Amino acid sequence: MVGEGGCNISLGTSGTLFVSATEYKEDKANALHSFCHADGGWHLMGCILSAASCNAWWSDKILETNNYAKEQEGLEEYLGKNDVYFLPYLMGERSPHNDVNARGAFIGMRPDTTRKQMTLAVLEGVTFALRDCLEAAKKNGIEVKKTKLCGGGAKSPLWRKIVANVMNLPVEIPQTEQGPSYGGAMLAMVGCGEYASVKDAAEQIVKVKETVYPDEKIAELYEKRYDVFRELYPALKTVFKQFAD
Repeated sequence: MVGEGGCNISLGTSGTLFVSATEYKEDKANALHSFCHADGGWHLMGCILSAASCNAWWSDKILETNNYAKEQEGLEEYLGKNDVYFLPYLMGERSPHNDVNARGAFIGMRPDTTRKQMTLAVLEGVTFALRDCLEAAKKNGIEVKKTKLCGGGAKSPLWRKIVANVMNLPVEIPQTEQGPSYGGAMLAMVGCGEYASVKDAAEQIVKVKETVYPDEKIAELYEKRYDVFRELYPALKTVFKQFAD
């Protein structure tokens, strides 16, 4: 990601939202980290401590299955309509809350709550937490018009659609998923003079194999659900603190 408003989301063990900028942005709320960028500019980074690891915990430890694709079958029809929420703070949280005491939680369950709803809630909860990071970047005056998506979670077609609709952004899936090593090789080529700049290298090397666009109706439903999600951590913050006492 290079230039003003470039954005990449990584759904790995942890989750990151990386936004590049041409000018230095200091996040006064300490929700995001500010760094020098390899392209000569700057970037803001938000990091949630548990992302795809939440899905692994739910599937492997609780449901006792590693067939993630099967667990996600039939969930697309519930996008934006799920009334179960999941707070993905299994390891505490970094961005934007900076709260080591935060815990994971399911909220909104009823007698008729299903396994499918809880599975979907896990994927949605992680994405809502990354949306928190995006909102923090917006408060710093950065306009994001689209994002790339990488990491193990990006292999899920369902999760790609959730990200597109929760963020309400087009989501580009790169041909190469090996972001860190690929980026390291690109920087080496710039250093060796193969490309004149990081921007030139990124534009010529990085190819997009698929773009997932938000659905207007689903995105509108998720906007309302995100408003509810934003109220959950503040409501439970003092409860979480008691776990440390």
